[in-house]
Amino acid sequence: MQELTLKQTLNSLSGFIPETVLIATVIVCLFLDLILRKKSVVVAVVGIAGLLLSGYYAYLQFGVKEIIFTGMAVIDPFAVFFKILFVISTIFVIIFSVSSREIQESTHHNEYVYLMIAMALGAFIMASASNMIMMYLSLETVSISSYILSGYTKRIKRSSESAMKYVIYGAASSGIMIYGMSLIYGFTGSMNVYEISALLSSSAVAGSPLIVMSLIMILAGFGYKISSVPFHFWTPDVYEGAPVPVTAFLAVTSSAAGFAVMIRFFMISFLKSGSLINGKFLMIPGINWTEVIVVLSVASMIIGNFTAVWQQSVKRMLAYSSIAQGGYIMLGLTVANQQGIAAMIIYLIGYLFMTLGAFYVVILVANKVNSDELVDMRGFGYKSPAIAVFMSVFMFSLAGIPSTVGFVGKLYLFSALIQSNLIWLALVAVLNSVVSLFFYIKVLKYMFLMKPEEEVTPKYQYGIGNYVVLLLLAVPVLLFGLYFTPLVKIADFSASFFGIK
Repeated sequence: MQELTLKQTLNSLSGFIPETVLIATVIVCLFLDLILRKKSVVVAVVGIAGLLLSGYYAYLQFGVKEIIFTGMAVIDPFAVFFKILFVISTIFVIIFSVSSREIQESTHHNEYVYLMIAMALGAFIMASASNMIMMYLSLETVSISSYILSGYTKRIKRSSESAMKYVIYGAASSGIMIYGMSLIYGFTGSMNVYEISALLSSSAVAGSPLIVMSLIMILAGFGYKISSVPFHFWTPDVYEGAPVPVTAFLAVTSSAAGFAVMIRFFMISFLKSGSLINGKFLMIPGINWTEVIVVLSVASMIIGNFTAVWQQSVKRMLAYSSIAQGGYIMLGLTVANQQGIAAMIIYLIGYLFMTLGAFYVVILVANKVNSDELVDMRGFGYKSPAIAVFMSVFMFSLAGIPSTVGFVGKLYLFSALIQSNLIWLALVAVLNSVVSLFFYIKVLKYMFLMKPEEEVTPKYQYGIGNYVVLLLLAVPVLLFGLYFTPLVKIADFSASFFGIK
């Protein structure tokens, strides 16, 4: 039996190549940092090369459907999609860090590179995990690295404060989640989500208060990771206190990883006989899980959007925006079928480019004015018109204006709701989008319609590399807003789970 297990483990290593490459990259970057003992772009270049290699091996797995490590993880199109998403976002954030004055003026050397790659590694495993132990360990891998990165600029008081708040909230939610997982294990005798699914569908456990309570505890842990209301209180303070590249990383990579593991857990845990029942979650009697997700989604949209209206810090505004955006993405989970998951994937692709683009503009502006306050962006359209135009593209996309990828993402999410007869929920989401337009346009109002306070308007110059990065982010936002057939094909293929027909 031991020999069989060892053989299975060795065979599983062939499916673990993308993660193995990331582990090797972390080690190489760590030793390079020790050898160079100074800030060097070499570590960042090696980190990006490792990510590209890992992404290549992940891409080779796109058509594979396989269980590895005796059910601890799976390889399927869903997991591979998220791994490629994590590679792209991590590469961009490392590039952001090279451009960020906050990071470069810190007393540290190159630690941020291998900490970000370690977070990407945890996110990779979160996307593939099919065992609750693996889900928890991978989530903690992401969390521990993010705690360190959020307090990276330790000389800045608000950065240390944000890291402490993040640790406290993270530890509490993590403890609640692992306790819920332990209750499910004690009740079902299994940590594998497929086995748990079969046991939950039996009459012996249906409607058990213990199961209901444990699943709510697990939902609290996942809700913290995606900044869902009411688990969102850490988000604005951490986003404001952390360096902007780290904030961008948390907003995109960390949130997407949370959605990946949350989707897999709830979609699988409520399956029976390998297929969805009537395209909806298998309900535990007395608890309608679709309605639970609806409440969380609507609350996230309303609180995120309405609170963002009053923010004067662009980072805090984008923090509340990410809470609202998470509410939009969660709409796909209320539908609970392949169409809903595909709509979530389409939106996540657009969310990657438009959110990273907005944060990169904040980095470039902060490098010049040493602030992320709206009042300090007055007249930036006069000082650097090109940067302001790029910001307009990202703001319009986040608001869901037509001809941008943000509009396409919302269109598919709302269509999925309408086809599932959740018309009222689609209407609530549309009204929230109207509210969000106010604070996104407010940024452009300060940039274009308000004149600079200086009598002589300075002209800010940026390197060609900065414009190349902005183009790489802005072009997909506009291109996929007009030609989105590739997005739909990728989403439909990636929305299929291992073992689900």
